[in-house]
Amino acid sequence: MTDGKMRVHHVDEAGIAQDTDAIHPFGKHADWNESFYFNLYDKEKDICAFMRIGLKPNKNEKSMLCYIMMPDGSVLSVRDVEPCKVTELKVNGLQFRRIVPEKEWKMEFTGTMKRTLGDSIERRNVEFSLSYEAANKIFDYRDCAAGGKEVVSQVEAAEHTEQFGKIRGDLTIAGETINVKGFGEKDHAWGLTDWMAPTMWIWFSCQFSERFAFNLMKLIVGTEVVDAGYIHIDGDNRPIVRADLITEYVKGGGPKNIRMWLTEKDGTVHEVQADVLRSTKLPFGGILEKSVAVMHEALARFQLGNEVGYGVVEYLIRET
Repeated sequence: MTDGKMRVHHVDEAGIAQDTDAIHPFGKHADWNESFYFNLYDKEKDICAFMRIGLKPNKNEKSMLCYIMMPDGSVLSVRDVEPCKVTELKVNGLQFRRIVPEKEWKMEFTGTMKRTLGDSIERRNVEFSLSYEAANKIFDYRDCAAGGKEVVSQVEAAEHTEQFGKIRGDLTIAGETINVKGFGEKDHAWGLTDWMAPTMWIWFSCQFSERFAFNLMKLIVGTEVVDAGYIHIDGDNRPIVRADLITEYVKGGGPKNIRMWLTEKDGTVHEVQADVLRSTKLPFGGILEKSVAVMHEALARFQLGNEVGYGVVEYLIRET
């Protein structure tokens, strides 16, 4: 995880430079976490995928998830937890490898996944080898969330960076190989993570082209709200400091469509319409037996002016 020349984008409270694209020194809290997440969408093949590896060394826990939403409406999925004996980003057949810091990664998987279509559940052998190539410089959420809002954000990874890019490679399902070409997002977070702390967590990633994309997080903890993200235009990451959303929900709680107004630091406002195309749900248990959070993860079509893009929508909603 240390090959290549590293550029530094973050300095800690002691003034020590930190590499944002590597595994960091562990914190002391039991729920201290470091996670890497990738998503992708191939418009031509209509295949959407998202995957995550999370480290909780103080709980001796390393977790993974990988979901693939296919054009026939089926979902391939696997989730697992194993002891965190080493910090290698590899769990149950899923592995992330950094090739060039802040620029290139490999995502690989070999194993079986559950295939769900309606009430039908089967097992499928799945393999993939995908390459991620960054299209923008790493964006640090600290450029948006500051002051008291940083205290709120500490319940959901105090440090958080985003980056979008091109993704290429092969996906093999039950012996059939599909060449994948599309765009996606790399999300890297480290710090205290408590999935049950937020009243709601909303996160978007959308790519229109290599020169135009945006990312947004809205974190609601009680009466406090944190907005963060960027809009990338022609090589420039522009911080989003405020996001106003109107969400229409489907029966069962997930988002159906979202209208949003994204405000940059200079006051420029971008109006975006997002329409969910298909989705899946990921439950998260809480400390209290009856307390559950459900992550609604969806593929969406986005429109900003005359531009049309695609990406992933996340809504973490508390259910008790």
